Amino acid sequence: MTLIIGLTGGIGSGKTKAADIFKQLGAGIIDADQIAHELTHPDGKAIDPIRKMFGDGVIGEDGSMNRVAMRKLAFSDTTARHKLESILHPLIYQETQRQLSRIQSEYAVLVVPLLLETGNYLQLINRILVIDCPESLQISRAMQRSKLSEQAVRDVMAIQCARDERLAQANDVIVNDSSEEHLQQQVQKLHQIYLDFARKPDF
Repeated sequence: MTLIIGLTGGIGSGKTKAADIFKQLGAGIIDADQIAHELTHPDGKAIDPIRKMFGDGVIGEDGSMNRVAMRKLAFSDTTARHKLESILHPLIYQETQRQLSRIQSEYAVLVVPLLLETGNYLQLINRILVIDCPESLQISRAMQRSKLSEQAVRDVMAIQCARDERLAQANDVIVNDSSEEHLQQQVQKLHQIYLDFARKPDF
């Protein structure tokens, strides 16, 4: 049995950067967002169901999902968002389980932005790690990284757990509000803690 850490945090909190550092230290990484991207690439498993559900308007010329068009639809229509989730979430979960079964490292980090909102993955993990930063920093980072408007970022935040709710459910917290060096130091500290946990027979 492998120790599984569920890593989550709000948009722009730095989940990917933290996961990259864990990976460099030798942890196995499974990223739900990355799986979602693969599912919505040309010929991805989600493309045909998405086309049947929403039509060709959300499919790009290259055959992948048009993320801009889909985001606009999903955040303007709650029913559409739930329909998209009903297609993607089971496929992401299935692929997550497949990848978890192949983990060879002493512990694995499962990166799921909506870990606490969906609850689907809680049965797979042993600890919850939250990457935290002030909401103003989330907004500025997400706008810069993804070229989203402030309103688009706030729309995403609106469907995510409130910051205090996320922190209340965390076993571990990384505060990512300053330098990358500070982030790295916190990840390295937790890496050692997780190795110690993983080496206990009854973690």
